[in-house]
Amino acid sequence: RGDAGADDAAPRHDSSYGTFAGEFYDLRYLSEDGYPFPTAPPVDPFAKIKVEDCGRTKGCFRYGKPGCNAETCEYFLSYRMIGADVEFELSADTDGWVAVGFSSDKKMGGDDVMACVHDDNGRVRIQHFYNVGQWAKEIQRNPARDEEGVFENNRVTCRFKRPVNVPRDETIVDLHLSWYYLFAWGPAIQGSITRHDIDSPPASERVVSIYKYEDIFMPSAAYQTFSSPFCLLLIVALTFYLLMGTP
Repeated sequence: RGDAGADDAAPRHDSSYGTFAGEFYDLRYLSEDGYPFPTAPPVDPFAKIKVEDCGRTKGCFRYGKPGCNAETCEYFLSYRMIGADVEFELSADTDGWVAVGFSSDKKMGGDDVMACVHDDNGRVRIQHFYNVGQWAKEIQRNPARDEEGVFENNRVTCRFKRPVNVPRDETIVDLHLSWYYLFAWGPAIQGSITRHDIDSPPASERVVSIYKYEDIFMPSAAYQTFSSPFCLLLIVALTFYLLMGTP
């Protein structure tokens, strides 16, 4: 104790602790009981689907009213290559589920299906199914990754990736091959999918290559009548008749 130099050289534990405690309390909010707790990390919002990229940097299918986009089409799907994966974006006018199936024909049965399902907790989960006839069986092996989804404005929208090449499996197809795409959506009960909304869901007219980006529009049932060649010819004939008049 008689050595003043020893006291001066001793570490100042009290001072260093006070500085740490001050910074700790300054950087955090205090609860009502006076205890500090960390703030919640920010939540990244779901990035809006960019339809202006359709036909350029990704392929798109739109089903609904002419000129519709990912927020107004009855059904929307996009796909693009990202490294060894294909990124899919799906959206549909439903509070239940939206899906895409990969088929060797245009008929339901024996198809690899990826579905985005809105559950009772408000979450959108990506699930893998295999069509057995007209029935979709959930498969535990799920090739999806980097999953995200949202339910807003009575629409289910999601985004996920899955590998282009996969080990041989009956329920998971290789996407480097071309397949017919089946498009479906419908209600869900307690997070389980039920029958699709329309009796004959739309499908791609021809097999789809993930290496070819197109922007394909398919009129929904409400607009198909007016888009058929016969109806267009009839409209032209009636217009000509009205303009020319009768003799």
